[in-house]
Amino acid sequence: MSGLLLALGAGAVSGLALGALGGGGSVLAVPALIYLLGFTPAAATTAALVVVAVTSGTALAAHAREGTVRWRAGLVFAAAGLVPAAVGGAVSQQLPSALLTGAFAALAAVAAVRMLRPSAAVRDETVSPRASRIAGAGAGLGAVTGVLGVGGGFLAVPALVNVVGLRMRAAVGTSLLVITLNSVAALAARAGSAMVVDWSAVGPFAAAAVLGAWDGKRLAGRLSSDSLQRIFACALLAVAAFMMVDAVR
Repeated sequence: MSGLLLALGAGAVSGLALGALGGGGSVLAVPALIYLLGFTPAAATTAALVVVAVTSGTALAAHAREGTVRWRAGLVFAAAGLVPAAVGGAVSQQLPSALLTGAFAALAAVAAVRMLRPSAAVRDETVSPRASRIAGAGAGLGAVTGVLGVGGGFLAVPALVNVVGLRMRAAVGTSLLVITLNSVAALAARAGSAMVVDWSAVGPFAAAAVLGAWDGKRLAGRLSSDSLQRIFACALLAVAAFMMVDAVR
């Protein structure tokens, strides 16, 4: 019973972050699965991809109705990352747990710092950014998604703001499209592995995350873009610090 309650609580928080911020679901889900539910890092990254793929797909539908998804930029960004995500998913199975944890923490910290810095790249959204620039960022994100088992929203949002030039709310909605496609690609690459998903924990976690994402979407409508960005960055820094300490012990 305690395991079920932990799964429900952690899933709700992860979904809330994903729905409100367009990312952060996996960056919170992975440590929750490791430290609360006892998953190994490799099993946690696979389970987190399942959770994030389901949750982000649900949240994407809500953002699409609000008109905050930039489909062209998002599809180019995601398409460039599909092959790197699949390759990274296969490579990740061969990496030691401490390396995965440390790399995860380092990337989360970098993304947080980028989000806290004022962005000079936000431009008029009627001006389309160059496709090559979008594709380059998307390929890098896809590789990270595959190796670390994250949907990539905690990196996609900063990239869509700073590289593509979207405003925060559009970046949040568009990142959900990128997260969904990258997560599915990374999961497909892991399908042939011997990793067994503990559905008794992952099922409740995912269900709670879906419900949390709807609440997160409503929360996003009540906060300014700057407030969302600061909350997102501070949460990432806290998680990164905790995981880095654990990786070097």
